[in-house]
Amino acid sequence: MSERALRCLVADDHPALVAAVSDFLESQGFEVVGQARDGVAAVASVRESHPDLALVDYRMPHLEGAELLAQLREQAPEMLIAVYTADTDQSIVGVVFEAGAHALILKDAPLTDLVHALDAIRAGRRYVDPALARVALGASSKPSLTPREAEVLAHVADGLSHAEIGKRLSISPETVRTHVRKACDRLNARTRTHAVATALRLGLLR
Repeated sequence: MSERALRCLVADDHPALVAAVSDFLESQGFEVVGQARDGVAAVASVRESHPDLALVDYRMPHLEGAELLAQLREQAPEMLIAVYTADTDQSIVGVVFEAGAHALILKDAPLTDLVHALDAIRAGRRYVDPALARVALGASSKPSLTPREAEVLAHVADGLSHAEIGKRLSISPETVRTHVRKACDRLNARTRTHAVATALRLGLLR
């Protein structure tokens, strides 16, 4: 990361997870300035260490869920908040973002996804774990693709190369790459495979 290292709080009621995630984040250029094992301690740590970002479990002893997020937001209105949870209950998605969180990441995702999520919210984008993306985005804010982008991604899903897609659609391979890149941007996808998976999950491809 070329920018100043993000100062992070890591809060979870499992000490081994806190240690592992903290070590991983520091290996990726983040600075862990606080650790907490319950919600009350997390709020206190924010007050004392003034982190740029709080990575918190959704369910912890003493203070949890939307109330925890509200108190974190009250304590540090400009701080980024990422919820890191094993809870796959889709009902928490709306609650998490309404309470002021910027990211929702499932613990069973690869740690590289965690870094991607934190980089995304640092850049001003919201991040939702792909497994919960359909619910979080909702019908009114679901990303869209142009007809040509959807057509190109459908061919990518069929395993065609850029050259093969270009030949089928009578456009150059470079134009195909442009459509793929724009589709990736719209879907907040890192690769064309990720874009296809997201588009299929959101029902954007026929």
